[in-house]
Amino acid sequence: MANGGPVEHGFPHLQTVREAVTALYKRLSYDTIQTFSVSVAPADVAFCDTDDLYLGAQRVARELVRHYRLPDARLIVSFREMTHAANVELAAGPEYFVELNDRFRTHRRDIGAALAHEVMHVYLHRLGLSFPGTRDNEILTDTAATYLGAGWLLLDAYREDSASSQKLGYLTPEEFGYVLAKRAVLFGEDPSVWFTSPQAYSAYVRGRARARRDEEQPPLTAAGWAGRRRYARDRRHAQDRHESGARADVSYSFTPDARGPLRVSFPCPTCHQRIRVPVRGRVRARCGLCRTVLECDT
Repeated sequence: MANGGPVEHGFPHLQTVREAVTALYKRLSYDTIQTFSVSVAPADVAFCDTDDLYLGAQRVARELVRHYRLPDARLIVSFREMTHAANVELAAGPEYFVELNDRFRTHRRDIGAALAHEVMHVYLHRLGLSFPGTRDNEILTDTAATYLGAGWLLLDAYREDSASSQKLGYLTPEEFGYVLAKRAVLFGEDPSVWFTSPQAYSAYVRGRARARRDEEQPPLTAAGWAGRRRYARDRRHAQDRHESGARADVSYSFTPDARGPLRVSFPCPTCHQRIRVPVRGRVRARCGLCRTVLECDT
């Protein structure tokens, strides 16, 4: 939790975020992810200063448990002085003890954001899905909470001005915006209408712009002129030299095939699973993981 300190910006964790989205699709399946088509509603996690602190926190926790479809999980919420925003004890269940930073006693509107992250820890724990290392596992948790409809709360908790700052979670504000934009395309929703923080909206716009670039990379037909020209040059070199390999500055790579045409592989813009198709002009490819149909010019 950044509390008055510097807030990291940009996309330093983007590769891990993409790997987290792929892992979600592999572990949950397309059909299960589709059941999360409705995000947590602001009214369901609203917290008024006149609400009882403990009863209100328990109510918000129950709503997030319901959203994540953990009907037999019970969260016991308490508050104490700590460095991080929150902590959850991942035991066998069905009861899980969540501790929130004492700061939330007076910043109650952000309790939903803190709980969105901690309840997702419980969800992933029950799935048996984790990444090695604390940093990558926390990025997985933020990404999963956002992609499954509760992470907009974490981005909305981001506020920054010349005198103070606050940010929850391990993703940067722009990375939260990136994942939210991916979800928005998938389910046709506009999360920007829920933001109360103007800084959160600005970060979402920057993240959305970065997400759109994923849909404009060759060999997708939506690629721009410069990308298409570079792709044609790389394809010609691969055909002439019969070499395989990938360049660091592009997302696609060519693979020679002695039994057929040259093939190109590239990441699906939805789930980031790599797709491999023959190089033969206009091709319609369907991602086997997320079922996205892609128009390509290979």
